[in-house]
Order: sequence, then C-alpha cells, then structure tokens
Amino acid sequence: MKLLNQHQKVYVQDLSKLFDVTDETIRRDLEKLEQQNLVKRCYGGAVINDHTSQDISFLKRIDINNSNKVYIAKKAEHLINDGDTLMVDASTTCLALLRYLKDKKDLTIITNSIRLINEFVNSDFKIISTGGELRAHSYALVGPIACETIKKYYVDTVLISCKALDIKKGLMESNEPESIIKRQMMEQAQKSILLADSTKFDKTAFIKTCDLAEIDTIVTDKEPNIEWFDYIKENDIKLIY
Repeated sequence: MKLLNQHQKVYVQDLSKLFDVTDETIRRDLEKLEQQNLVKRCYGGAVINDHTSQDISFLKRIDINNSNKVYIAKKAEHLINDGDTLMVDASTTCLALLRYLKDKKDLTIITNSIRLINEFVNSDFKIISTGGELRAHSYALVGPIACETIKKYYVDTVLISCKALDIKKGLMESNEPESIIKRQMMEQAQKSILLADSTKFDKTAFIKTCDLAEIDTIVTDKEPNIEWFDYIKENDIKLIY
C-alpha cells in the first residue's frame, strides 16, 4: 500500500522482483487488496482506489496507511498537556494519537467513538460519551442526542481527522452524520487540531465539514505542495510534519 500511495499504480513483475516472490503470489495479494476495496486490478498490475465517494468501514480504515497514522500521532503528542479537556472524533488517526497520551495526567475526553471508549475503559482518562445513534459502520455515535451532549461542554482542544482536504473546498467527509458531529465539536473548542496523512491532501469527498481557515493546527506525515504553505501562512495555521 505504501508503494501504491506513492506511485498510484504498481506492476506485478516489478513487485515480484522487489519482494523476491513469484508473480502468482503478488497477484493473490493484489486480489485480496481488491476484495478490501483498496485497489483496482488492471492489466499487469493494480491502481490505488481513490475512495473519494466511498464510506469505508472503521475495520478497513484502521489498517490503511497505519505507519502514517503512527508518525502523525508521535508528532502531535506534545500538543496535548496534562489537565486538558478534549473532544475527539471517531477517526482511526485520532485513536492512534490517544494511544500515545496514556502517560498524560487528568485528561478529560468527550468522544463519539465506540472504539475509543472500549479501548480506554480501564485507563486514567475521564471519558464522557456523547451518546446518540450508533453508526456501526464507523463505530461512531451520531445524531441529535450526540449533538446536544456536545453542546453542553466547552473544551480546550478538538482532535479531528477527515476524508479529504483541499485549499478551496476545505475539510470534507464521506458521510453527513459524522461531518455534523465534527462541525459541532469544533464550535465547542478553543482550538482545532487536524490529523490528516498526506494521501488526503488535494482530494475531494462527499460533504464539506468546514473551511481550512477554521483549523488552528494541521499535523501530517509529509511536506505538502508549495501552494499549501502560502495558504497556511496567510491564514495563520500551524503546520507540523
């Protein structure tokens, strides 16, 4: 997947030489990736599935670009202080960051993530669930009840990820219910931190969550294009990579 993210297309013969395995082994691996909706096989190889309009399940997303998420988590860890109050979305990237915050003291976390709540049930975090309707596909709580809970609290920081981001189109999501939750979380926080790996830059997804200028800090895994630096400077956004 790392090679596909870098080059968008890979060839069976090149991969078999690189990994010193047979062409048939590579074809089987590409077939498995296609079944997971991560690639599209073509003559002689495969191309990456852009996922622009796809709402990929949590269980599939958690294994996509995992090394990038770990890198981002390590880069973002220092942005969170002891005693902080946080709102955290149901993204796999934010979950990766929370795993690096276990030594932080007196953190309060308000979240709509079922996976986060389950994983940290025995941690020292004070966790407040938004409640709401379970969107099982993404392990996320959504809907009016979740929004009303979020509106009751004001926090230091919101941690969110996104499906795609673009200078002109802003932050985008693959589905409206979670986009609404993220929008509401941002309104309750003093500052907004976006965790987004480089594969999401200059892409488009189904629904807009907010303008990029509303984000205070972007943490990613790779230096973006020069156009991003101009925009980030103009809008006083902190970029970490």
